[in-house]
Amino acid sequence: MMNRIMGLDIGDATIGIALSDESRTIASPVENYRRQGLKKDLNHLIALVLEWEATTIVAGMPYHMNGTLGSQGEKTMSFIGHLRKKIIYGGVLDKAIEIVTWDERLSTRSATAALIKGDVSRKDRKSKVDMVAAAIILQNYLDHQKTEGSHE
Repeated sequence: MMNRIMGLDIGDATIGIALSDESRTIASPVENYRRQGLKKDLNHLIALVLEWEATTIVAGMPYHMNGTLGSQGEKTMSFIGHLRKKIIYGGVLDKAIEIVTWDERLSTRSATAALIKGDVSRKDRKSKVDMVAAAIILQNYLDHQKTEGSHE
């Protein structure tokens, strides 16, 4: 059985969460987690890693269009650092979890466009956009992995 990959769109108020299928082909949005403080946020994500038997976490990295990392990117890097420490030193996981970052430029815009195209109301779009963005980030990563693997 192949293990799943979890995708994250980390924001100040929410974390969009997506999950791959076991074949690591399709990413699906799972939830918008409303942030409740670093400790609770990390515990929630680790509980999902355990539940889904995820072996990799792909975190969207909010680069500016010119490729630089701004303040939101620095916050994301800090959160990922805390997540890594919790996973490595927390003692709750019996296996190594790889955490990779993936360029998330335009993922929120793409997610919003997809929800509009799907005729999702403005009110419902707000509650779904982050998890759809996480699925887009994860799907881009999965597609890249498949492409890279086919050239070997």
